[in-house]
Amino acid sequence: MSCGPVCTNLGLKPGQRLTVKGKIAPNAKSFVMNLGKDATLLGLHFNPRFDAHGDVNTIVCNSKKVEEWGAEHREGVFPFQKGGTVEITFGVNQNDVTVQLPGHQFTFPNRLNLPVFDYFDTQGDFTLQSLSWE
Repeated sequence: MSCGPVCTNLGLKPGQRLTVKGKIAPNAKSFVMNLGKDATLLGLHFNPRFDAHGDVNTIVCNSKKVEEWGAEHREGVFPFQKGGTVEITFGVNQNDVTVQLPGHQFTFPNRLNLPVFDYFDTQGDFTLQSLSWE
């Protein structure tokens, strides 16, 4: 899986949000966006899968503490298109992260009780075009 940019020292706290814009590869199988303290403590592993790991058109979310993954959460809505552009906003709340997608939103619990999200990366069939936070 190809890796994209890695951001550190973001300092995202409850009430703040991160907006990611980019382009999905025309032959995409999956892509990943990770938010956490660092690469070993991921509060949100966001993984839209077009056709990967036995999933088709499914968003899989999880958390990771060092090498230990939590229970996978699957979203039934899949608003992504191969070759398309997308804007995703991650809103940090006290106890969860709100994921705002085109036409749909859901929350994922802050299982690691991270007080701040300092780390963000992208991987897979996605090219980052812009990143903003407020």
